[in-house]
Amino acid sequence: MKGAKRFFINGFILATATVLMRAISVSFNAFVTKVLGEEAVGLFTLVMSVYSLAIIFATSSVNLATVRLTSAALAKLEAENAGESEIKRVLRKEICGCIKYSLFFSLLTSAVVFILAELIGTRILGDARTVLSVRVLSVSLPFISVGSAVSGYFTGVRKAYKNALISAIEQFIKIILITAGLVIIAPKGIEYACVAVVGGGAAGEALSIISDVAFYFTDKIRSNGNNKHSDEKRSALWRAAEIAFPVALGSYVRQSLVCAEHIAIPASLRKSGANSSDALASYGVLHGMVFPLIFFPSSILNSFSSLLVPEITACVATNDRPKAKRIAERVIKTCLIFSFAVSGAFVSFSSEFGISVYNSSEAGKYIAMIAPLIPVMYLDTSVDFVLKGLGEQVYTMGVNILDATLSLALVLILVPRFGLVGYIASVYLVELVNCALSLGRLIYVTDLKVKISWIIKPLISIMISCFTSRFLFSLSFITDIGYGIQLAFTFSLMIFFMRITGAITKSDVEYMKNTVKNS
Repeated sequence: MKGAKRFFINGFILATATVLMRAISVSFNAFVTKVLGEEAVGLFTLVMSVYSLAIIFATSSVNLATVRLTSAALAKLEAENAGESEIKRVLRKEICGCIKYSLFFSLLTSAVVFILAELIGTRILGDARTVLSVRVLSVSLPFISVGSAVSGYFTGVRKAYKNALISAIEQFIKIILITAGLVIIAPKGIEYACVAVVGGGAAGEALSIISDVAFYFTDKIRSNGNNKHSDEKRSALWRAAEIAFPVALGSYVRQSLVCAEHIAIPASLRKSGANSSDALASYGVLHGMVFPLIFFPSSILNSFSSLLVPEITACVATNDRPKAKRIAERVIKTCLIFSFAVSGAFVSFSSEFGISVYNSSEAGKYIAMIAPLIPVMYLDTSVDFVLKGLGEQVYTMGVNILDATLSLALVLILVPRFGLVGYIASVYLVELVNCALSLGRLIYVTDLKVKISWIIKPLISIMISCFTSRFLFSLSFITDIGYGIQLAFTFSLMIFFMRITGAITKSDVEYMKNTVKNS
């Protein structure tokens, strides 16, 4: 129970902080959307597609390398009962190698993006108003890369709560800087409004490195031993590259395809008949509003799932495959219960979410269209975390490359003919293929048995709960009740019916009670 206790505490703190930060982020994003308008949000989202690609090159999967090197080293050191000073020495050696790796790629990427900013903005993005934003974001890349390495260290040593604190500080700085930018330079036009949002976000991420360094140098390691640990013969830099670079190569390809897809969406919408402004606005609604809201609840699930990487890596390092299988089973079952509940809520209250968060009925319409796919999207992400812990990151990246290739092809084929409806259809097909391949690999490497009841029982429970809730609140004498109360009542019904149908078993409840009690 000690391991479960530590995992639950870290996960609870990280999930709470992440949900709070995501809530602030979504709320602030809604504020920015109302201030800038849908076209400016579309332009900003277009720039962020290039930013995401630049970050992939700058970090080159260093976070995964740091998590795996530190968690594996710590598991071996604890098994050998090594002393505190010895543990610190070994871990410092590992993270220094990872930081060297991150600096090489991030400085190179930063220089290239800055020099090619005009080419990227005018030729690739097709809008000269993005050039200044691209130059601004290039400066933050080395800071983001080093921060990613340090973040991996905290996850690897099971102190992910420090990442939550760092994220909170970063978010606070971003909000101040972006708000100041919107007041000072946004009135000059869409180009400067985009610079205000991009620049404020980039500066916040760059300044958060101060928190990373402070938390790292004040980190304490507990140990009762004093044994000498035999060092690895190969340098930490070389071992970090062995883990990260093969994954990074796949990430380069995948994110390049994703970036190409994002650039192709507005262009394809124009081919479908929309004018330039409307195409950019529609793209902004879907990727700047709908998807951030759809993925907001996943922050809870992903907070715990991300902590599974070091846990499962430790299982592999100590040759405890049965434990890894048990973890995988619990992850899938929990993910399905959670994601079906979220999906049901978004389907039932799509219009209310669109109006209350973004004051957009169009956003509500697209939320309703995407929401049924939530269980597939959430499950795919959680399974990917488990596979990375098992050392299957190369396979995962291969699937993601196939995902991005198929998605780009479908955008080019379907969107010019069917508009945004064609794009949503492509999202469904791609997500289903990706999840099937990832889950199939997990079943193969762990001999996992997925029970059909894990899907049927939550699905039936959610459908009954949502239908009952909407029927009750459609009655004339209670129609004035706010939809926040309706949503809370619906979730209460979901829990009730999932207990009735056995989607949530007595052993699940007892396990959670014991974990919380001991924590």
